[in-house]
Amino acid sequence: MITIKNKAAISKMTVAGKLLSEILTDLKNVEMLGKSSADLDRIIELELKKRNLVSRTKGYMTYRHSSCISVNDEVVHGVPSEKRTFQNGDLVKVDVCASWNGYCADMARCFVVGQGERLAQIEKLVSVAEQALFAGASMAKAGGRLSDISAAVQQKVEAAGYGVVRDFAGHGIGKSMHEEPEVLNYGKAGQGPYLQAGMTIAIEPMITEGDYHVYVDKDGWTVKTVDQSWAAHVEDTILITNNGPVFLTRQ
Repeated sequence: MITIKNKAAISKMTVAGKLLSEILTDLKNVEMLGKSSADLDRIIELELKKRNLVSRTKGYMTYRHSSCISVNDEVVHGVPSEKRTFQNGDLVKVDVCASWNGYCADMARCFVVGQGERLAQIEKLVSVAEQALFAGASMAKAGGRLSDISAAVQQKVEAAGYGVVRDFAGHGIGKSMHEEPEVLNYGKAGQGPYLQAGMTIAIEPMITEGDYHVYVDKDGWTVKTVDQSWAAHVEDTILITNNGPVFLTRQ
């Protein structure tokens, strides 16, 4: 069942989104070169605690970290590790879900480490992922259909020549990190449930430079591209209103 949030719930999610956005925005100022993904996870965990935010990934199905950190051909759900150090030119994707007073916000951002030979190509990939998120969000309005979001994301991504991951999707969000509905990144418009004011969803395009097929690595979490092409992942928590979408995870 898709839950419609009341004013109190929306207020709490708004605070959660604002505080989480502060953390991921400030990560732009962190020198990542030479750091490990475990180092970055510890920084995020500290910042969550400073803001009285509770990680919703730590302890989720035995997951032991406050963030998912995926690099290069890793699409999503990368597990922070002391052994994984960031190199010049890496594309780092940071995904964090946290709650404030029992209500969640979920977001993901991409960071390019240093410069590297492929900087322009990587920045284009990330830019298209962000454009796809905004295209999908523009369809997140009361009276529309859920798949209107999905179709808009797919159209933007494939028009740029990239692949859209099918095996993972966005989702509803509220008291729980994952709620109904599932928000696909592909599909035909005009299908699925009608969107209503008070719904809150996480839209998260996952796109690839090459083929869209993925697999889960031996750690049981990390999702990687089959053809080893690089991937981008961005995510925002969005409130649907009668006046259009409201981004809760952008300052």
